[in-house]
Amino acid sequence: MAAGAKAGKAAKTPPKPKAPAKNEDRAERDIADHGVIGNLATIALVACDGAIDYMCWPNLDSPSIFAGLLDAAKGGVFELSPLIDDARIVQMYMPDTNVLLTRWMGSDASAEITDLMIDTDDVGEAPTRLVRRVSVTRGKVTVNLRCAPRYDYARVVPSVALKKGSAIFSGKGNPSLRLSGEADFAKGDGEVTASVTLRAGQSVTFMLDEPHEELIDADAIGQLIDATIARWRLWAGQSTYKGRWRDAVTRSALVLKLLTSRKHGSIAAAGTFALPEARGGVRNWDYRAAWIRDSSFSIYALMRLGYHNEAKDFYRWLGDRALHSSKCGEMQVMYALDGGEILPETTLEHLGGYGGAAPVRIGNDAVTQLQLDIYGELMDSIYLSNKYGEAISHDRWLGVCRVIDYVCQHWNEADAGIWEVRGPPSHHLHSRLMCWVAIDRAIRLASKRSLAAPFTRWIKVRNAIHDDIWSNFWNEKLGHFVDERGGKDLDASLLLMPLVRFVGATDPRWLATLDAIGKRLTDDGMVFRYKRDDGLPGKEGAFSACSFWYVECLARAGRMDEARMIFEKLLRYANHLQLYAEEFDERAKLIGNFPQGFTHLALVSAAFYIDREMEGRGRRDWPA
Repeated sequence: MAAGAKAGKAAKTPPKPKAPAKNEDRAERDIADHGVIGNLATIALVACDGAIDYMCWPNLDSPSIFAGLLDAAKGGVFELSPLIDDARIVQMYMPDTNVLLTRWMGSDASAEITDLMIDTDDVGEAPTRLVRRVSVTRGKVTVNLRCAPRYDYARVVPSVALKKGSAIFSGKGNPSLRLSGEADFAKGDGEVTASVTLRAGQSVTFMLDEPHEELIDADAIGQLIDATIARWRLWAGQSTYKGRWRDAVTRSALVLKLLTSRKHGSIAAAGTFALPEARGGVRNWDYRAAWIRDSSFSIYALMRLGYHNEAKDFYRWLGDRALHSSKCGEMQVMYALDGGEILPETTLEHLGGYGGAAPVRIGNDAVTQLQLDIYGELMDSIYLSNKYGEAISHDRWLGVCRVIDYVCQHWNEADAGIWEVRGPPSHHLHSRLMCWVAIDRAIRLASKRSLAAPFTRWIKVRNAIHDDIWSNFWNEKLGHFVDERGGKDLDASLLLMPLVRFVGATDPRWLATLDAIGKRLTDDGMVFRYKRDDGLPGKEGAFSACSFWYVECLARAGRMDEARMIFEKLLRYANHLQLYAEEFDERAKLIGNFPQGFTHLALVSAAFYIDREMEGRGRRDWPA
């Protein structure tokens, strides 16, 4: 049935519905067993069993209302459970959309849930509306519902009031929520339950929104569903990518779009907080912010795919950050999605954490760190935005000059580095590298746009950084570049050296470094960021983005067969919906915050380069 088609009348609701099992009685849901939906303001994670167990309301960086993924007993959940014996469950996206379909298929009956967040507006702000439509496609099915929001990161259990066709959840100081649908809701302690029996061809639609919005009937919701599907398909159709891995690249683009704020133009690093980098570990950070680094890489990936409007919006957001940088030109590592301050890091002691990984953290104290690499990502994205988009304004260029002057004064300082190590600052190669990028791109931009700049001073500093890297970060005894000045360790961030065009992809010294990374940091194509003591207990998994960087470096070095083999492996390590978290564990299962933009943008870059090289090969003679 088309999303907007009129559904048949639902069967009578049983007088005393049996509530689905409490969330705490269920087995723990795996990070990978989720899809993601959103509306360019916030996201929700939908598990394969029909539960929404993660969502912040009304914005991605607002407090959570569902956090059952982090604590099944306390976090809050919105469950829909079709009761079909021995059902096979299949989850998929409607093609070229962020509209999710979960199907239960049994011998005598089948049903499906369509999950989405309404997105039909071009305006900066639109109401957050979560829609869940249950349809029976064969036989007769009873569907149980349980909606148990928990406000303010599960610190507030709401009161519940029932009205005709809806339930109102209220909590002091929190936005009221309204659950509506053709069902007789039964009130519980901070939750409602219902049970609806449907026959083939019938459906029932539930919507979670705020009660100050006008209540919408099922037919009108159907039209909004159709409009949302059409809107996503129109956006996906604008991609210029025509290569071999269109499905994976399109899904990556759709993920990056979901992490974009329509109102502000900023891009979040990931959709979640406190999902652990190691099971049961303490590396549980909040990624619901716009990192200068991650956002800049994201916009480069979107530009490559032809999405210049997103690039333009982010460029303006980024330019405003540079324009309003401190008088000395210093910028923050990350910003709130609206460009404001990041909340101080706080632990939520009342939540048990995913798989017992505690503490559960919100906010992020890394905002106070000195991370000099961010200026390189900043300037690279501004340079590319100007190269392929609108010219930089006079005022924003003055802000850029102030930032570059800051880099010229501070590039030789120790910092926390790209991986935000919570220990003593060090002199990191990657930070030096990106300071070189910052000044290099500023010089290029000024030259191309005929902008006023202190060329002599900037060029002198750029060359000094270049010489410092070659002199102090090449270890002659080991025969490869090292992460820290005078050190011996490797770091996967070195993989960016040829990608930002600091060193040739086939330079002998670089190839020696690439081989060393392959031997010491790589496990069957999965690349670890580093293998050294970082001041925190336990260990982390392999970093997904670094794995794709490694693939691209292999391809650029001419090792195409090896690059493509590892690339195909990495594609299989995604979940069933081609989504990635931050890291892989030793079995290549997804761990860390999810979905993570850094991984998806690295996939896009690697796919582009391998495609290009394979097209070049295709024009050569067939081997004898």
